[in-house]
Amino acid sequence: MRWYALLLCLPALAQTSPDLAKELDVDATQQWIDSGVDLRAGDSLQFTSTGTLTIANNKNNKTIGPDGAPRGFRDLLKSYPVNEAGQGALIGRIGSSDAAVPFLIGATRQFQSRRAGRLFLSVNKSSSDTPDGSFHVTVSFVTRGPENPAAANYQLPEITVAMVDRIPRRVTDAQGNAGDNTNFMVIGPEQKVLQTFEAAGWVKVDREKEDAVIHTIVATLTKQAYVELPMSELTLFGRVQDYGLAHAIPIQVVAQRHHLRLWKAPFQADGQEVWVGAATHDVGFDRDNRNNGITHKIDPNVDDERDFVSNSLNETGLVARISYVIPTQASKEARTATGATFHSDGRMLIIHLIPATAVPK
Repeated sequence: MRWYALLLCLPALAQTSPDLAKELDVDATQQWIDSGVDLRAGDSLQFTSTGTLTIANNKNNKTIGPDGAPRGFRDLLKSYPVNEAGQGALIGRIGSSDAAVPFLIGATRQFQSRRAGRLFLSVNKSSSDTPDGSFHVTVSFVTRGPENPAAANYQLPEITVAMVDRIPRRVTDAQGNAGDNTNFMVIGPEQKVLQTFEAAGWVKVDREKEDAVIHTIVATLTKQAYVELPMSELTLFGRVQDYGLAHAIPIQVVAQRHHLRLWKAPFQADGQEVWVGAATHDVGFDRDNRNNGITHKIDPNVDDERDFVSNSLNETGLVARISYVIPTQASKEARTATGATFHSDGRMLIIHLIPATAVPK
């Protein structure tokens, strides 16, 4: 009887028992290296890495291990995949999408995957770094997530056309000039919304120029790249944005960055908070038709930025559902407040976050 009971437990034991370790070398001269490891949502991994790299530095060579080397002041002018990690550190990411957020591994780390996908490994380097050498990496599973999880069908509030029609199609500047489209909604509580954007690699920008000066000084003293460059304040629902967020490469942040503004809507969806966003992609500089000054130029195909928001948040594993709603009066061809033209298919992106107390139907 005891043996029969043990046999009944074997499938459950197999699901959580560690798999054989995978070993591979990460060549520092390459970009992202396919590990050959497919992850499931909920997998817990143990990374262990050894080896050294050699990096030329001011005509001198320095040798570094998997944790990387402290970044100097010159490195503030470089763009790194993981901005807070050391130069040459071992890093990873799940999936090959440009929206996938890399993470630090270093010499040793236990990591839990929130989403399924292929594991890729690399070293933290800029386009001007020329590291030589490799790290020997062992990847082992501590526990495995479910092999074939049932598609969760969460009890999510319905977002109707009537609800979307309560949102102005465009934001306005301080003078009342119509500007960017409102092109996405996120359904979830404030802290969960902010945590999801942070997990997707977005950062809150400074609201005032004085904040930018202080943070630039702090970033310089702590040898961190500054990416929270302020954005202008625009109005929706009679007030300026609650949050401004950016997803930027440090060296290009002045001229180019993904950015968005968020407003909490004055209504809810079945008791859930509704957040409305306007997202555009800065791609350079342009003339401001309001005052002949210099302003950011946006990518006129604003749907690409809407899709970038969708892809980046979906990569976090914290999104329950993504859908679209077409407003009654869709904004398809228009000009920004500064005079630049843009075009869209007019759809509103709807992002439902996984509820804190998720109860599948």
